[in-house]
This record gives sequence, structure tokens and C-alpha cells, in this order.
Amino acid sequence: MFKVMLASGVALSGLMQMTAIAQETGGEDAVATMQTVTVTARQREESLKDVPIAVTALSGDQLKDQQVVQVKDIAAYSPGLNINSDSAGRALVSMRGIGTTLIDSVQPGVGIFIDGIYQPNTTYLNTPLVDVERIEVLRGPQGTLFGNNTLGGAINVISKQPSNEFEGRIDGAYAGPDDYQSVSGRVSGPIIEDMLQFRLGGAYHSHNGFQENSLIGGDRNPLDQKSVSGGLRFLPNSWATFNLNANYDEVAGGNTPYAWVSGTNDFTLDAPTNLPSYVTIEYTGINLKGEFDADSINSKITTIAAFNKAESTTPPNDGDYGPVDFLRSQGTRDIETYNGEIRFDTQWSDNISTLIGVFANSSQTDATSLTTIVPLGISAPAAVSTETESRAIFGTLFWALDPTLDLAIGLRYDQQELDVSTATTAQTYEAEEVQPRVTLTKRWSEDLMTYGSIARGFRGGGQNGPGAPNLIYEGDSVWTYELGAKFVALNNRLSLDTAIFFNDYSDFIGPNALAPSTTGVGFVAINLNAGDVETYGFEAEGTYQITDNWNIRGNVTLLNARVTDSSQFEATTSFPYPGDRILLVPDWTFNLGTNYRWDLGAVDSLVFDAAVVGKSDRTGATFDATDVAIMPEYYLANASLAWRHDNVEIALFATNLFDEEYQEVFIDSSVLSAAGFPPGLASDVSIQGNRQRVGIRASVDF
Repeated sequence: MFKVMLASGVALSGLMQMTAIAQETGGEDAVATMQTVTVTARQREESLKDVPIAVTALSGDQLKDQQVVQVKDIAAYSPGLNINSDSAGRALVSMRGIGTTLIDSVQPGVGIFIDGIYQPNTTYLNTPLVDVERIEVLRGPQGTLFGNNTLGGAINVISKQPSNEFEGRIDGAYAGPDDYQSVSGRVSGPIIEDMLQFRLGGAYHSHNGFQENSLIGGDRNPLDQKSVSGGLRFLPNSWATFNLNANYDEVAGGNTPYAWVSGTNDFTLDAPTNLPSYVTIEYTGINLKGEFDADSINSKITTIAAFNKAESTTPPNDGDYGPVDFLRSQGTRDIETYNGEIRFDTQWSDNISTLIGVFANSSQTDATSLTTIVPLGISAPAAVSTETESRAIFGTLFWALDPTLDLAIGLRYDQQELDVSTATTAQTYEAEEVQPRVTLTKRWSEDLMTYGSIARGFRGGGQNGPGAPNLIYEGDSVWTYELGAKFVALNNRLSLDTAIFFNDYSDFIGPNALAPSTTGVGFVAINLNAGDVETYGFEAEGTYQITDNWNIRGNVTLLNARVTDSSQFEATTSFPYPGDRILLVPDWTFNLGTNYRWDLGAVDSLVFDAAVVGKSDRTGATFDATDVAIMPEYYLANASLAWRHDNVEIALFATNLFDEEYQEVFIDSSVLSAAGFPPGLASDVSIQGNRQRVGIRASVDF
């Protein structure tokens, strides 16, 4: 902790000196070169530099330039955010080591929102990005501002609004060697000028992936996505606005497509399994948002009603991940979610305002599975139905103590109920929690702002099935302490945000585990509270516009996330917790990039963009406390060279330019042995990371 504090102090001291230099060297007539970024991180439109929250905002154009096609891909561009995926149907996510979600039956610990609409499952991180205005990533508990389960933070995907002028865009890309194809388009304009506007977008993306099945042929981890979305914006008068949005997405791809390897340094792409492992998921959603200016009470009222559905179908998959036809699995899962929310943003005086809201969520999950032990001809069907009800009241008081000093005091009350049909001997899971947040903001000048915050976050628990020693596992919670600074210098050419933080994390819902069944026969897979965790670290992200044509950008995270008490894990499973680290969470990450533009004429330019992404070693899944599996660090380089002519762009691009070998996820043989796999079939398994792609992309705006 001392090292982190010392490094942070040195960094902040250097920033103060740079600010002083900027004030001395920059003239009042200098032209600001960095665009002001507006975000809605606190449910209000504010400049990114004025928000006392660690938040990253990525525009739709930035997402296109970096070949970001799924929500999960943003992790490389946001400090503190870690996302891995071992299936087209789920993702493994955490923020600053908090809110780790490894199994999709556990409620997300990092809130996932699309247009402010809460998504109850990490499967939505694999949905394609269509017609996106920007993505905001908020770090730290956000329960006093957002709908549900923002223990570690929140990811909010914001769609483009319909426009009052006809406009559109078409994008396309192709790359090899895995037949990477992507095409998307959008159009927007007025139906009735100044009153009714529309937007319509669609996208198709596919690639074969890099792992090949040498036993039966075909690709082990392909992806195929089809998406369409649309919206209507209705302005019947000067004080009311209605937005109606709808979407349909189909995602088909690898479903836990692990393959045998011989350790964490085995990067073979050969995956000889006797069956493919695929899943298909269909997403449908519709939501209506109303915004009303109630001038008589100095308030802006926002109402939201939403419905989302995800239907997943898994045909017979290879359940043993190897060439022997030993275990097969298949199943279905349907998730239906209803959300409702109302917020009152009220200005009481020149220096006092409030944001008060009510949130309600109802989710129904129905799942079936069929597991077959092929040599014995034994099949075990199962079905489970889960109902989740969440209700919350939240509010924040914003108080300008003086022109340079602001105080925000927030409070949230949560009530959750969850019932699982298979856990017939357990009571319904229930929880009532209070989550406060206090933030003090100081604006030292127009260029420098600092803040300090204390917040509590909570995520709901749940139930396990029959035979589990813990039929109910409790929710986990965290107290977060954060100090941050945001400043610009050199006449807005330099922008840097920094934060140091400490998290006291209790009843951590860790990786799922195997525990002796209470039936007296074998083991059963369970979700559980693993114990207590402490995480602390330092984050920084910034940009520097060196000249009008050249900029550099980057972010870095230094993180120490360690389990300090694993007694709950040991009491439940009768096994020691493997090591003291959290599965897949790195100790450091960074992203460093640059962009240079050569002007070739009035409307022509050549643009070079390059970036390096780095991630430290991470732990893989293991039950062996004496030999914890460690995946080595890796570095990925991406680059593009684009020719731009007015509203047309054609670019050559490469991802993982130097063909770095790395593993996305790793599970060692002790896990499969504990699951009952016989000798010779209990192997280390992994999913390999994407290798080098080289291709061409083009876009046109009209």
C-alpha cells in the first residue's frame, strides 16, 4: 500500500508541476485541441472532467477504429476492468478485483446496462455493438445512481439518438487468416420534422477463430452474430420527450470450447474433441423512456420501462474436452427480465439539488440440461427455474458548499428475493441492504479537480441445488475508499485522470467449487461465499495532443487483490482455498497508443494508429492449493493505416500484430479429477487467445 501511495504522490506532484508550466507557457488565445466529452455517469449530462467518479468514455468512432465489435472488448481500453470469456453465452468480469462473476447463475457484480436498462446476466457482454453513441465504464460502487448490482462498478452502453436530419453510415471489414467478416449500417432522420425521428441499424459479424479440431474437422471456437436495432424519438411538445427502442440479436459460437493442453505454457491450437461445442443465443428487447421537464417543481422526471429476453440452445457438446467420447452435455436456457424505474432530478436552490429514484426488476430463468456418460449409457436430465425480484429506492443530495467545493451524499435501500425450484429444502433467498456514498469534490482551478469518496456496494446472493452443503449463499459487499484527480493542461492538449483506491470486500462470492454432497454420494457443484478480500491500487488514463496532427493516449492499472480470509470456502468445501489470488484477475494492465495524421489536401489525409496492450500473469482455475496454476503475462500490438477522403475511409489493420501466444482461460487437471473424470481423461484444458489478424476495413458517412 505504501508503494502505491508513494507512486501516486509522485505522479500527482508531477502533474501539479506540469499544470504550472502549462499556465506559464500557454496563451489565452491558444486554441483548445481536445474535444469536451459529455457523459451521463451521474444520470445528468456533465463534462467528463467535472464528474467525481473514475469513469472511462469511449465514443462510437473510437470503438470502430479499434475494431471493437462486442461489449466485452472494451476491457482493454478501460483501466481496472477485466473481462474474459469462455463461451459465446457468458463472460467472466470484475472491476478492480471486485464483483467477480465467473458463473452465469451468479448475479453480475459489475452492473451491465444498455441505455440505462439493467441486464441481469453476463451473457449480454457478448452481444454485438450496433449504432452505439458511446460506452461509459464507471469504477466503484454506483448503487446511489444506477439500477442494480453495481458492487464493482457499471458498464453503460448508450445508443445513438435519432436525428432530425437524414444521415447514415456503412462499415465493412475483412481479415484473415480466420475469415473475419464484419459489416454494419445505420440510417437516421425525421419522419415529422422536429417532432418524430427514427433510427435503424443492422450488423453482421463472423469469424472462424484460431483453434481447429483435428479429430472431426471444423472450428473449435467460431463466432457468428446478426443484429438489428431501431428507435423512435417523439417530441410532442417542449417539455416531453419519448424514446422507444427495440433490438434483436442472434449470437452463435463456441460454448466452453476448452481443449487439452499440458500446462499454462502450452499454446497449441489443435483441439481434438469428438464433438463440437456450440451455443446459439437469441436476444430480444424493447424499452420506452420518457423525459419530462416539470418546471413548476424545478424537476426533470425520467421514466423507464423495459423488457428483455435471452433464449439459449446448446446442442450435444463435448463435455470432457478431449478425443474420448466419455461425457456429453446439452441444454436450454430462457431468461425474461422486466425493469421499471423513475427518477426525479430536482433543483431546490442555486446550490442544492437532488436525484431520487425508484427501481424494480423481475427476472425469470428456466433452464434444462442433459448430461450423458457415454460408456455407461447413463443420462441425467435436470431442470431449474429461478425467479428474482429486486426493488430499490436511491437518492443523492448535491450541495455546492461554495463555488469550488461540492458535497454529494447518497443512500440506497435494496430488497431482493430469489427462489429456485430445485432447492426445495431451502428457504427463499432474501436480503435487505443499505448502501451509502459520500463524495467531496474540490475544484482548484478550471483545469484541476480532486475528489474523495467513500461508498458501499452490494450484490445479491442465491441458492444452490439439492445435495449442496450450502443451499443458500449470501450476497457479498464492499466498502470502497477512493481519492482521485482530473486535470487538463497545455491549453487542453494534455488530459490526465488518476485515482488511488482501497476496497474492503466481505463474503466474496468466488469461483464455483465442488463440495461433498449431503446425499453421501459424490460431489456437487456449488456457488459459495469464499471469504474476505482486500484490494488496493492505482489507476491513470490520459491523452496528450502533442501537435494538431499527433496524439498519444494510454491507461495503466496497478492492483493488489488478495484473499485475506478463506475460512468460509474451507468450511463449505472441506478443501483449502488455492492460494490467495482471485481467479483471472491480473496485478497490472496497461494500454499505450498513438495516432498521427498526415494532411494530404483539403479533404484528404493519411492516419496511422498503433497501440500496445499488456496484462500481467493471472491464476487459472485449480483445486490444488500446493501448486496454483499461473498463466504468464502477455502483450498485444494493434495497428492501422487509414486513408480518409471527406466522408470515406479505407484502412489496413492488424490485431495482435506480432502473433503473441496466450491463453484466455485455463483450468488444471485437479478440477476435472475432483469432478469425477477417470485417470487419463482428467487433463489440463484451456481456451487460447486470438492470434494475429490482418485485414482491410472501409466506411462511408452520408
